[in-house]
Amino acid sequence: MTDKNRNMINRITRNSTVVLLLLVVVLFSSLSDGFLNARNFLNILIQVSGLAIIAAGMTLVLITAGIDLSVGSVMFLAGVISGKLVTGGMAVWMAIPVILLVGIAMGWVNGISIVRFKVVPFIVTLATLYIGRGLGLYISDTRAVNLPESFLAIGSHKILGIPLPVIIMIIVLTALHLLLANTSLGRQLYAIGHSREKSVKAGIRVDNILLKVYLISGLCGAIGGFVAIAQLGAISPSFGHQSEFTAIAAAVLGGTSLFGGRGAIFPGTLVGALLIQTIQNGLVIINADPYLYPLITAGLIFAVVLVDSHGKRTAGFKYLT
Repeated sequence: MTDKNRNMINRITRNSTVVLLLLVVVLFSSLSDGFLNARNFLNILIQVSGLAIIAAGMTLVLITAGIDLSVGSVMFLAGVISGKLVTGGMAVWMAIPVILLVGIAMGWVNGISIVRFKVVPFIVTLATLYIGRGLGLYISDTRAVNLPESFLAIGSHKILGIPLPVIIMIIVLTALHLLLANTSLGRQLYAIGHSREKSVKAGIRVDNILLKVYLISGLCGAIGGFVAIAQLGAISPSFGHQSEFTAIAAAVLGGTSLFGGRGAIFPGTLVGALLIQTIQNGLVIINADPYLYPLITAGLIFAVVLVDSHGKRTAGFKYLT
């Protein structure tokens, strides 16, 4: 393969999600008059805020060639605990630190298990997925937790005309983007993803950095859960279920490699999350069969994994020639 062809393939791969998002917008606009309007696009931004936040945290984990399957359970557990506290009389603003602490605690358990006890990230986070979900179900008695109006007011609140969930999303994603792009920690994350062994030889404190990454992922899970439940009237027993897989899909759709060493928040992960949410929004508007939703998401994941695998093989071939 010539360098010209290889560069062309790389450009197409990098921009494929943006092109696909535009095609999806055109498709649903042609199928429904109610899709292409400012109000619906604002709804998409509000709805995607929680997903984009947890996907941003997942991006950092994937860049290090790790994985965090527990974020959906973090969303659920943090939501149940905060919901119970608020319905019990605690002010919403006092419940927010509790939400963040739940995320940090879950991230700490994941991180310590990985760096101290050398357990594979997939196994550790799979275990905490069940632990978090089980604790949440136990605390809620496997019943929906109804939220007071004070909680819902956060989801509908606007600052300068911008919905608060969107503002929180922008703040979190911008902070993580700057971390990746402008800090030594960000550069070290990419180095670890490319080669953990070489990073250790270069003097990078790999274990310390991985612990920070899983703390950030847990924190993003809690924040994403808070943003999501602030838009709902109740926390159902299935809240956050399989959100970890949607977050992984959003990150990978945005160009983050499952093999580590590559990924970005802007525009990458944000565009990936917008693509998933736009498809779900469009399917609702055209009254599509709900059973199509997971099938389409699964198809997207399958397609991007193939593209990612092809890109990895191409990169490997380049180094060997």
